[in-house]
Amino acid sequence: MLTKLTLASALLGVHAAAFPAPQENASSAGTAASTGNASNQRGNLPGYTNADAPFGSYTPSPITAVPTSFGLNSAVPAIFTTAPNGTQSGAAAPQRSSLPTGPTSHGPFTGLPTTVGAVSTTVIAASIPTLPPNPTATYYNTNGTPQKPQPAPYVPAGGLGTNGSLPRYMVESDFDYESIQLGLYQEWIELDLFNNGLAIFSEEDFLAAGLTAEDRSLIAFMAQQEQGHATLLSNMLGHTAVPQCTYDYPFKNVREFVDFNQILTRWGESGVWGFINHLDSREVGQLLAQSIATEARQQMIFRQMSGLHPMPVWFETGIPQSWAWTFLAPYISSCPANTTRLAWQNFPALHVANQANINRVSPNDTADWERADNRTSSPATLPAQNASCLNLNVTGHGCGPAIARNRSEPLSLPGKQVRFLWDTPGAPVGPNNSYITSSAAGPPRFVAWVAQLNLTYTPLTVTGPNQGYTYQPAGEVYAGGQGIVNDTMFVALTDSDLFLTPFNLSMINPHVVALGVYQAG
Repeated sequence: MLTKLTLASALLGVHAAAFPAPQENASSAGTAASTGNASNQRGNLPGYTNADAPFGSYTPSPITAVPTSFGLNSAVPAIFTTAPNGTQSGAAAPQRSSLPTGPTSHGPFTGLPTTVGAVSTTVIAASIPTLPPNPTATYYNTNGTPQKPQPAPYVPAGGLGTNGSLPRYMVESDFDYESIQLGLYQEWIELDLFNNGLAIFSEEDFLAAGLTAEDRSLIAFMAQQEQGHATLLSNMLGHTAVPQCTYDYPFKNVREFVDFNQILTRWGESGVWGFINHLDSREVGQLLAQSIATEARQQMIFRQMSGLHPMPVWFETGIPQSWAWTFLAPYISSCPANTTRLAWQNFPALHVANQANINRVSPNDTADWERADNRTSSPATLPAQNASCLNLNVTGHGCGPAIARNRSEPLSLPGKQVRFLWDTPGAPVGPNNSYITSSAAGPPRFVAWVAQLNLTYTPLTVTGPNQGYTYQPAGEVYAGGQGIVNDTMFVALTDSDLFLTPFNLSMINPHVVALGVYQAG
């Protein structure tokens, strides 16, 4: 029972009534606290003493020489070989999209929509009811040995898709179909976005942002990864898979470009974690997991390029499909005629007025609205050079591209007052302005902080029409460990403090007033 109780406490929706005074070195926000370095093999890290290195002592060798010639200086046994193609046995299936070879269109949509609203059929009920636990979910191993006969040697009983049936890598329900279509919309924008930044910014522009030609090559390879992802998802959907659209990006320089990428890949990844284990097709889920694991690496890389801690959390966050679609839709300007439409909801936008600027040497000096535009996922702007951390080579204060950064002044901290403005429902968004934001919730009363394994509520103080504030909570994922609020994460205004966990978070949707992104670390 201890394990179950510990898990329940980690998932608890916290009602924060009081907040500690802001602390500059708070570990539950910003980036991870600094640690010491083990200078010998006896161990001197706090809490980790008397460490023993079986290889003995280690002293780095002085650098006395470096390679001066480069090329194929060695011969290795090899034969000439090429990948099979065309009708040859073992040839790979074709990609749906090759590398871009011509101009693409970008900018806001200026026409009139021909269709409006999310696609829908007969709606059975206003919301999904809350039910008791599954009566068959009772397995608990008390002795550490298999409980039932094994179907084959070295194969424990249980599991899905393990009975030898031939896999079918196609969606198996409307839920699967709409979820994978959403994922495909995401893959297409990433394919265009990564290439677009390389096309409009020069090598000199990247160098000014601390990024080299090799970094550009990495971004180009990530774009090629999206070719594979878009092809995979298209094949699992069939002939109604959505095509690539045109987009309206918020960035004006390389720094904003990489910041936008780390935000966009954050909700792109989180959107898949939110639905992947609800898919009817386990086969689709298998391939999707192998795709989204790559996207997780992309998100971390863009955080490194943005001078942020690469992974300041213990667990990645999952969000419902309607949340991911809400964040994505404002950046799609138009799609070709007869493009498949989505069934997911678009919520009104929640704007963080005093969102921390990752480019400031002192994030607490961020003025209101230091963002590229008023869309909730748009990047931070560049401050004046004497306030910027981009070119500052001072440990704990610089924010140029790096493998890791550990900022002395965190981007956010427990107890910080966070001020919001939110849109009213009814705004046109998305491709061709053909989707309309909506909410079925009552007046907002709480701020829901969605990060890692947790859904944490704090009270919202309304100060005027569509504006108010709360204070950043100070909860922990597990006692004495990682703070909940960190990383690029999600906030929502709700009309109630419904207790939910990662697997049923989508049940919060009828209670959501507005959605936003929060740059906590």
